[in-house]
Amino acid sequence: MIGIIGIVMVFVMVFGGYLAAGGKLAIVLKSLPYELSIIGGAAIGAFLISNDLAAIKRTVRDIARVFKGPRWKPDDYRDLLCLLFTLIRVARQNPIAIEQHIEYPKNSTVFLSYPRILQDDEAIDLICDTLRSAAMNYDDPNQVEEVLEKRTEANLHNAMHSCHALQTVADGLPALGIVAAVLGVIKTMGSIDQPPEILGRLIGGALVGTFLGVFLAYGFVGPFAARLKTIVEDDSHFYQLIREVLVANLHSHAAAICIEVGRQNTPAHIRPGFNDLEKALRSSKQDVA
Repeated sequence: MIGIIGIVMVFVMVFGGYLAAGGKLAIVLKSLPYELSIIGGAAIGAFLISNDLAAIKRTVRDIARVFKGPRWKPDDYRDLLCLLFTLIRVARQNPIAIEQHIEYPKNSTVFLSYPRILQDDEAIDLICDTLRSAAMNYDDPNQVEEVLEKRTEANLHNAMHSCHALQTVADGLPALGIVAAVLGVIKTMGSIDQPPEILGRLIGGALVGTFLGVFLAYGFVGPFAARLKTIVEDDSHFYQLIREVLVANLHSHAAAICIEVGRQNTPAHIRPGFNDLEKALRSSKQDVA
């Protein structure tokens, strides 16, 4: 909702201010379709040239996240901590029993209790691979932490591709606006023998290209890229939380301490409350029992 409000405000303040200053919208509207086809078409073409098909599909899909916000909500972080707490307790009480959960998570009663997390393949693989490594005595916390850190960094780098692609388009739009403006000037020079009022309209139409390139770059595409980057970084905390808890587990801390380490390392705006988490953990203990 706030994104839509921002878009409306950009239009209202820019064009409202222009009209309030005595500007004539007719010149802008007349040139807009042609200038937009030049600038927008060139920007889309450049985007297609610089990205493969998978990246294009992902970027188009990720644009919707600007309005939806981060995928993982505070309740999901609480559920993740409960899931990890249960798995750690099972692994310590019965190392044989944990195998059925990490080898077949889609059939695990523990994982099935958290369907939103189960739908995320990366989160499930990260949990199961780390617990599997511990079961295989690959339990050097420093080595595991290094492996997990590299893995989460690689995932974050891949998730950031859409942000970088949009920012590249934003950086190029002002220059493409100049291209459209130059073409407009070339067109105007072909009518240099016309009266001043006609030349004024032609020059005004040419300048719409410069305006449109800057307007789209700094009013829309750039902010979209910045917002998407923030969302991707917020969602990355979900996977970092998995790393923090499972590494703490390898240090042989008590299960409750492992969960608290993860909770404390979660940003404040998505961190589960201590009392709320305690109630959820007690409930998960009863479910396992």
